[in-house]
Amino acid sequence: MNLRRALKIRRAMTAAAITTGLVLTVAGCGGGGGSDDKPDKESSSNSSQSKGSDDKDSQDPAADSDKVLAEVKGEQGLDLKITSAKRDEGGFVTVEGSVTNGGSKAWVGASWRGDERELAKNGGSLAGASLVDATGKKKYLVLRDTQGGCLCTKFTGGVLSGQSVDWFAQFPAPPEGTNKVSFQVGAMPPASIELSEGE
Repeated sequence: MNLRRALKIRRAMTAAAITTGLVLTVAGCGGGGGSDDKPDKESSSNSSQSKGSDDKDSQDPAADSDKVLAEVKGEQGLDLKITSAKRDEGGFVTVEGSVTNGGSKAWVGASWRGDERELAKNGGSLAGASLVDATGKKKYLVLRDTQGGCLCTKFTGGVLSGQSVDWFAQFPAPPEGTNKVSFQVGAMPPASIELSEGE
């Protein structure tokens, strides 16, 4: 149930980011309304229609699942994949991927929630994950709400042997120009990833 809630929250945040982007685009495109603007509007409309169909193809979940930015294997037969790491307009970074339990027992993710006392309520989750900027010598922790709940996936009920589960985690965005970071969680090896600009 919490995974569904997390997916709904992620979809809502994505929709809000897209809506904000569209509003800013419309505001930025407002012009003087002269006759010289008409050909540009028609050509931009045609290009946006063709671009829109390309965007739909690129947002196909099957296509996204094939793209892997990083993959690490570690504790208890776990296989962690990162498929997306995007800057969003709100000043944060959303990292997404999947975790596969290759072990013989169910995995509950207790070691991934972090050691801080306020994170204990997050149970098995990605609350203890971080992004590390080695060049800027900074570590970015998962964002939290006012009650200490992480803006990340909670593995309610654990991950059964052989099962794969999608996940996400949101972090404060590193400064512009910092595009390479390492994703770290639990005892898993660090995964080097490159940040992309959100749409």
